[in-house]
Amino acid sequence: MKETLQAIEAKALEMIAQGDTLDKLNEVKVAYLGKKGELTAVLKGMKDVSPEDRPKVGQMVNDTRAVIEDALNAAIKSLEAKLMEEKLKEEVIDVTLPSTKPEIGHRHPNTIALEEVERIFVGMGYEVVEGPEIEKDYYNFEALNIPADHPAKDEQDTFYINSDILLRTQTSSVQVHVMEEQKPPIRIIAPGRVFRADEVDATHSPSFHQIEGLVIDKNVTFADLKGTLAEFAKELFGEETKVKFRPHHFPFTEPSAEMDVTCFKCGGSGCRFCKGSGWIEILGCGMVHPRVLTMCNIDPNEYTGFAFGVGLERIALLKYEIDDMRLLYENDIRFLKQF
Repeated sequence: MKETLQAIEAKALEMIAQGDTLDKLNEVKVAYLGKKGELTAVLKGMKDVSPEDRPKVGQMVNDTRAVIEDALNAAIKSLEAKLMEEKLKEEVIDVTLPSTKPEIGHRHPNTIALEEVERIFVGMGYEVVEGPEIEKDYYNFEALNIPADHPAKDEQDTFYINSDILLRTQTSSVQVHVMEEQKPPIRIIAPGRVFRADEVDATHSPSFHQIEGLVIDKNVTFADLKGTLAEFAKELFGEETKVKFRPHHFPFTEPSAEMDVTCFKCGGSGCRFCKGSGWIEILGCGMVHPRVLTMCNIDPNEYTGFAFGVGLERIALLKYEIDDMRLLYENDIRFLKQF
């Protein structure tokens, strides 16, 4: 038995010395120390050894196992150290090189403009509310004094899901929801995405953003509307900004107007930006039509109000002197980094 164990030990140590990969050393471990290894086979043959010799044989097997394990562990450690040294030589890192600068994003021009508008109106005591982009025809048209046969409905031809459900063409529908659910006084702005069947060009898109405003209270007049929007224009475009109102028509307001601001590029003297007029059209507004109030269960004899609507992209284009709306949505990093 002693000769057998010596032969096993010598053969194992020879294979360990020749093992130049971790896989080969693992094969030696399995062949000699595994459940089906040669030392295990010797232990299984202990039944043929006389009882008085079994302790001696067991001790010799354990000594052989210890020699093989020590040699195997030493070989593995040596090989791992050698492999790590080679890997470090191959993967040299020059710590003096500048690091890669992480790309940090920032707010989109639309978001910057929206936050500025919200800041101005919240400072005036307005509440910011939102509503559904998928809307009922009633809230988008009927409740805003635009019946099925009204010409204004053709101007806002939109995307219909069915005869009663559509993608909203204006955030004025949010105003109707608020008037139905909340008793006056009401002071809100309603920003959000709207949809119209427009061709894509420098100033139009089938999807864009609007900011609608609404005030309902007792004794609200057109003078309140003019004062509010004049203050808004000064806060947004500068203290020297002046406004003027031109008569217009909107089905849900009466009287209605469009508001222009003095060109902040030339101060009103006339330039290419304002096409020589000195004025830039900015928004539509007017006093809420009594019929709209009545449909929302608000007594027009007791309450009056005004509403206005401005395109968010228009504010961004004017504020940052961008001449093409499509630039806002082309995801060109070179363009967006400017803001």
